Amino acid sequence: MTPDGLAQEIRRRAKGQGRFIAALAGAPGAGKSTLAATLVAELGTGARLIPMDGFHLDNAVLDARGLRAVKGAPQTFDAAGFVNLMQRLRVGGEVAIPVFDRAADLARAGAETVTDADRILVVEGNYLLLDQAPWRDVPYDLTVFLDVPKPELERRLVQRWLRHGMAPDAAQARALSNDIPNAQLVLRHSRGADLTVQAVSF
Repeated sequence: MTPDGLAQEIRRRAKGQGRFIAALAGAPGAGKSTLAATLVAELGTGARLIPMDGFHLDNAVLDARGLRAVKGAPQTFDAAGFVNLMQRLRVGGEVAIPVFDRAADLARAGAETVTDADRILVVEGNYLLLDQAPWRDVPYDLTVFLDVPKPELERRLVQRWLRHGMAPDAAQARALSNDIPNAQLVLRHSRGADLTVQAVSF
């Protein structure tokens, strides 16, 4: 399914409803951010991107808990806060949302607002379909899983750290020590989605 085809499917399912929340899940490196941004652009006015990454715990908290080395794992997110946000977005009204600033490596609280004019919400993140509490407590209107072969995921994750200036050996070690285990968790323990997209090209 192409991004345009997926956008059409979301439009079809959202027609005649109030707020419609589509969850776009997949392993690290699957291309969720790229596809989500493309979908929102295709959907146009009334569509809004909601990234799960705004719920990263701050590095100071991770350091205090000895979790900085596994940043990006489920326990390094404010999962309860994310679930609470989804519940507030379902109710409607103006809601402030946090956004992750990658350059500063921190989440900025209240960085954006969602209003009732934002009728279709595209939520993207690694753990949206994780079959663990509290992640599984969010009722989405549509769930989509991006399926990418493991070798391609590994290649992308190593390339991600190379782009951050790491040497090849360090990039591979970083990917294998944290990113790949997180990817395996997502692949093995996510609930079935309404739609699965073979997302090698995203």
